[in-house]
Amino acid sequence: MKFCSPTGVRRCAALAAVLLLQGAAWAQSAWPERPVTLVVPYSAGGPTDVVARMLAIPMARTLGQPLVVENTVGAGGTIGPARVAKAQPNGYTILIHHMGMATAPALYKKLPYDPLKDFEYIGQVMDVPMTLLSRKDFPANTFPELLAYVKQHKDKVTLANAGIGAVSQLCGMLLAHQIGVDLTTVPYKGAGPALADIMSGQVDLICDQTTQTVPVIKDGQRVKVFGVTTPRRLASLPDVKTLDEQGLKGFDVKVWHGVYAPKGTPPEVLAKINQALRSALQDDMVKQRLADLSSEIVPMDKVTPEGLRSHLAAETEKWGKVIKAAGVSAE
Repeated sequence: MKFCSPTGVRRCAALAAVLLLQGAAWAQSAWPERPVTLVVPYSAGGPTDVVARMLAIPMARTLGQPLVVENTVGAGGTIGPARVAKAQPNGYTILIHHMGMATAPALYKKLPYDPLKDFEYIGQVMDVPMTLLSRKDFPANTFPELLAYVKQHKDKVTLANAGIGAVSQLCGMLLAHQIGVDLTTVPYKGAGPALADIMSGQVDLICDQTTQTVPVIKDGQRVKVFGVTTPRRLASLPDVKTLDEQGLKGFDVKVWHGVYAPKGTPPEVLAKINQALRSALQDDMVKQRLADLSSEIVPMDKVTPEGLRSHLAAETEKWGKVIKAAGVSAE
């Protein structure tokens, strides 16, 4: 075995540095060498889970490895992000999350992660409208009838949500605030169980995303629909009026999603995940499926790290003011 002579130490050190850089470059170019875990912070069957599983197959084709969807639920959707924030920054554990990333800092005083500091950003995904539903045998049949019934019975009316901090809770909070009535809220561990109890008649109302509600609305057998939460009607539900046009002026709630990785994930790996996400959003089957669910893919200039970073910052500021004004806390 040959050793570096005293005069050749610098040359050996330089050679070692080159070999290390080449090894790192090779490791990154070979990524991924095993399945990638996509963490969903909500239950299986819920709206974010639907989006994740829709993207998983086309993203896996681009990556050349399976994309395994894992539901890490609890604490209002904060356990999943906390897990990803603490994961090894090697690209094998990533996160898909909705606007709860922007609302959590205002809802939780002891949030175990900082959405603006503890993640790398991969890109936005889509915007999802919401719908106001009731159990099938709810006494009201129109939105004016619903308002009259709610104002008469007040806290006897139950309003389901997917848990503290979930978008369904925020939508319900804004609804109750705008109609001036305090409803009895019933939190669940995810939107899937909440909608299931709406359909079985266990609770009265829910404000939920179209990725989950459009199919049950269209079958016409399990729920009543009273309106959509965006200013424009939806192409998939053209006969369903907006809440805005039925008197709740300015009511506009839609859900956006983004994909994240742990802080420190190599740029080359982030670029590969971003490319897989962009390819998935241009897949014909994904586009058709999202259109059927009244979801809109964001422009490609937002399916970028900077697009997600700037949008998250703006949404965190906006929702922080709304939540503070409403005096809502998850603790």
